[in-house]
Amino acid sequence: MKSGFIALIGHPNVGKSTFLNAVLGEKITIPSSKPQTTRHTIRGVYNDEDAQIVFIDTPGIHKPKHELGSMMRTAALRTLGSVDLIMLMVDALDDKTPLDEELLKRLNAIDTPCFLVLNKLDAVRDFDRLKAYVEKLKGLHDFEGVFAISALKDWHTSELIKDIKAVMEEGPAYYPKDQITDQPERMVISERIREKVLATTREEVPHSVAVVVDSMAYDEDNKDLLNIHATIYVERDSQKKIVIGKGGSMIKRIGTKARKDILALLGTKVYLDLHCKVMKDWRNKNVHLKNFGYRDE
Repeated sequence: MKSGFIALIGHPNVGKSTFLNAVLGEKITIPSSKPQTTRHTIRGVYNDEDAQIVFIDTPGIHKPKHELGSMMRTAALRTLGSVDLIMLMVDALDDKTPLDEELLKRLNAIDTPCFLVLNKLDAVRDFDRLKAYVEKLKGLHDFEGVFAISALKDWHTSELIKDIKAVMEEGPAYYPKDQITDQPERMVISERIREKVLATTREEVPHSVAVVVDSMAYDEDNKDLLNIHATIYVERDSQKKIVIGKGGSMIKRIGTKARKDILALLGTKVYLDLHCKVMKDWRNKNVHLKNFGYRDE
């Protein structure tokens, strides 16, 4: 039996969450074209006959613009010193954005092996450019291995798993075989709702959205029905109007889509009650960040 912990790290929107969901065969993180969607370090547990790999999906490394961003960056970088392997994922199409200097400094200061993984291979057309980009990256750090994959198309991910297992050491199973994440149920549900807010409102509502599950309880008269009450928090009155929509149309669409996901997740009938409130500048106020579950993890 082989086991170990692997940090998925990289810039925003390189496909870390898409990769993790593809490997696990189930959605535990929000895959989105919007950068900085992942806010927590989320553990996803991969199991097969002879190994257990605990992937830690981290927030995208970016220059923070608010306290939440600083907290996300700290949480991501902190994982580097406490794992068995690091997977630095980059966008195979973007050879213009330089790697974060502090990230490189930390990688070069520790002995933890690191795989360089170039994602979005399915969209690459200029392979000479990609080869030159790989050589440039290899000059920045002594990588244990270099891989090109497409998480979206599930290209070469199984081969990557084999190579990960090849460098892992023998160890115990840290989680039960049927467990794919260590995230509390309420957090998983709140992330499902937040995903639908981002997808449904599209560009109209930025990342100033937080979702809190206020209560979860089975109905007293119908034990097969789970009542969930949740609040969508935004920072401005104009954003609240967008989330609610004309006559409540938008928040109803969000609720309908989220309820289907939660139903599939829990396997039980769900009544989902959503409300939207304004919490001005919550991303810069530690008391609100802690109440919403964001901490220096």
